[in-house]
Amino acid sequence: MTDVIVSAEAVEEVQPAGAPDALDDQLISQLVDRAKADGIKLTGQGGLLQQLTKKILESALEGEITDHLGHDKHEKTTSGNTRNGIRSKTVLTEVGPVAIDVPRDREGSFEPQIVKKRQRRLTGVDEMVLSLSARGLTHGGISAHLAEVYGAEVSKTTISTITDKVLDGMHEWQSRPLDSVYPVLFIDCVHVKLRDGQVANRPIYVVLAVTVEGTREILGLWAGDGGEGARYWLQVLTEIKNRGVDDVCMVVCDCEDDRVPHGAAA
Repeated sequence: MTDVIVSAEAVEEVQPAGAPDALDDQLISQLVDRAKADGIKLTGQGGLLQQLTKKILESALEGEITDHLGHDKHEKTTSGNTRNGIRSKTVLTEVGPVAIDVPRDREGSFEPQIVKKRQRRLTGVDEMVLSLSARGLTHGGISAHLAEVYGAEVSKTTISTITDKVLDGMHEWQSRPLDSVYPVLFIDCVHVKLRDGQVANRPIYVVLAVTVEGTREILGLWAGDGGEGARYWLQVLTEIKNRGVDDVCMVVCDCEDDRVPHGAAA
């Protein structure tokens, strides 16, 4: 899985004229026309998963250094070795360059594993990010997947510590406050192949947005089991509203099978 595309809609970067009240019918029409002309890539070069990729990688690194030092950040300890700030680096991934902060320790004995020292290119990141999301943020599922990523040389205790940090990071990303106004939202469901005993397709519900500044942003990813529909989309859109969204000028979706509840975004 290297090129998952939201099937029906997309958007190019645009520059709305100022404040939300300046958005008019012509601009909305322009956004929708551009949306129908192309596809938004979640993965692959130019994909939109950089923000979540950054969060997952940094959370995993935080779990690694916590396990290495034996204590959490800001936790009092009698150990001689402690955290010593961060160093920034950019790694090249399938979703484009991702800038991450790598934690350091005073003794210089910490050796990151998920992003090794001097490593500048990561592969399989897009599949990992979507797979972690598709597993529904359960501790057991994410722990099992991270065990595959890290390999047999990493202990179960270490994997558990890393999993806790990754869960915290993903929950923080998924519940972060949103803008009050978005010109356009695109909602759709993509299917990814996961290996969980056997390879199977799992649906991931996606909400993408164009901000007032004209940038593109993924507002959230939700794992499903294929049996949802309008009721599930209502739950997703209600969550978006509860995270601070007061107004949306237009929602673009594929309603051929009536999966999206009419009036749900009102």
